[in-house]
Amino acid sequence: MGHGSFGRTRLRGSGCALAMLAALAACSPQTQAEASADKGPAAAGTAAAGNHPISGLRVVPLTVTSGDERIGFKVEVADTPESQARGLMFRTELGDFEGMIFPYGGVTAQSFWMKNTPLPLDIIFIGPDRRISNIAAMAEPYSLESVYSVGPVLGVLELRGGRAQELGIEPGDLVEW
Repeated sequence: MGHGSFGRTRLRGSGCALAMLAALAACSPQTQAEASADKGPAAAGTAAAGNHPISGLRVVPLTVTSGDERIGFKVEVADTPESQARGLMFRTELGDFEGMIFPYGGVTAQSFWMKNTPLPLDIIFIGPDRRISNIAAMAEPYSLESVYSVGPVLGVLELRGGRAQELGIEPGDLVEW
């Protein structure tokens, strides 16, 4: 899959970073649940990229800011009980800069399992401050064992297993969608 504007970007100078964040924040997509629950600053993003050809879910840009690097992804939004229950079950491929985001209200802890999921995944828990609280790296395919957030989450990001380590994504990094 072509990366387009997605992937790693290094920001130099605070002026560049602030200008990019201000421009991106103006068109941040949010689900209805996020709009009512999010009391913080608007998330950075760009216009929705359409619907995913397999899941039919809406695809939006998501960025992880780690130090002075911004890593861009195109993620499917699982924002209904049905899409959250299905997640990435039965999927056999996930691109380098693709994933799925599960938005929540930021008030409760969450747990995930890998039932019917043939791909190993990095399950990234995002706290109410939009920073990564913990990562369940390389979750085992088909496992019924739950992995847990360390506290309440605003969202959970699933990436192909091993990508978080490959890209240097770690707890404390900022996630915006």
